Amino acid sequence: MISAMTDRCDCGAPAGPLGRCADYYHAILAEEQGDPDMYRWHNPVVCAYLLQHPAEGHEKHLDVQFRWLQLLLDQGIDAVIRVAAHQVARNRHASRQGYDMTPFERYAPLPPGRAATDFGASFSALPVVGGSFVFDGPEAYGRRIEAVAAATVERLSGRT
Repeated sequence: MISAMTDRCDCGAPAGPLGRCADYYHAILAEEQGDPDMYRWHNPVVCAYLLQHPAEGHEKHLDVQFRWLQLLLDQGIDAVIRVAAHQVARNRHASRQGYDMTPFERYAPLPPGRAATDFGASFSALPVVGGSFVFDGPEAYGRRIEAVAAATVERLSGRT
């Protein structure tokens, strides 16, 4: 929500041309449905958005979302895609193996504390040209999403 007094999102980011972070998030989710290269970044987009806006998600998932972003920053998007495929396979109705935390054990848990604000990179600051977030290609888009992920991990790692 944007405060009428400050024109800022709950995460502390100023509203951008599309509006608040939620407007950007929903526009990204809609655009990625038609672009497989953009969709590769779906997991980091969701994790970073919900960590920056925890009231819109479920508290019980925030720790693993924090670890997903650390996995991205440590091993890259291909590792995120591999681990996600592994999790989906384990969660299929026939297997009933449940969520595997093994890929995340080496990463720090989400530190306890209140929701953070004023991230170094936010969704409402992402550039959009001609209605597209991938106007300059999927690699550049991926670098921007990775920057949001890095800012999210950095800010949340230092919260008290």
